[in-house]
Amino acid sequence: MELMDAILTRRSVRSFTRRPVAKESIAELVRAATWAPSAVNQQPWAFVVIRNARRLDEYSDRAKQYMFAALPGALSMHRRAEALADPGYHAFHHAPVLVVIYAKPAQYDPARDCCMAAQNLLLAAHGLGLGACPVGFVRAWLDLPEMKRELDVPESCVAVMPIAIGWPHGQPEAPPRQEPDVMTWDEGAADQTGSPQS
Repeated sequence: MELMDAILTRRSVRSFTRRPVAKESIAELVRAATWAPSAVNQQPWAFVVIRNARRLDEYSDRAKQYMFAALPGALSMHRRAEALADPGYHAFHHAPVLVVIYAKPAQYDPARDCCMAAQNLLLAAHGLGLGACPVGFVRAWLDLPEMKRELDVPESCVAVMPIAIGWPHGQPEAPPRQEPDVMTWDEGAADQTGSPQS
């Protein structure tokens, strides 16, 4: 898949088949994430991988219970609030795999670096024919001290990006995109080759 094709055709998938995802494929996605740029090459990411359907079902219930009890205001404003309130709604969309990217302590804003790692992972998944969806509303739950203990994550780490992964059941339609909002475009004086003059 060409890079621009991957960027333009990747979608957030919320419907997955029952087909399992090979452990080797998940390892490839995690490796792709680690090739993201990071400030002064600090590489502040760490990963939790869950390929256990029963555990993901349990975590879906627990995450929703926590979020509705602790953050009802934030969820009521969510664009998918009605779906989230449905008892049958699965927080991870019944995906067979969840990868959570945690930021380790680092000097230069490690969470931003982890977001770039997440984009690498999303594009790599699309390149392999897999579907993936960031599940942002469960971050607060995954950041609880008791959840970090349960997942063997050091308390100093911060949950940045949970991503549900699996084989997609169909391809979602592309939502409309706005034209780029370029507030400033300064090319300076250019010579006849189109290169800015020094």
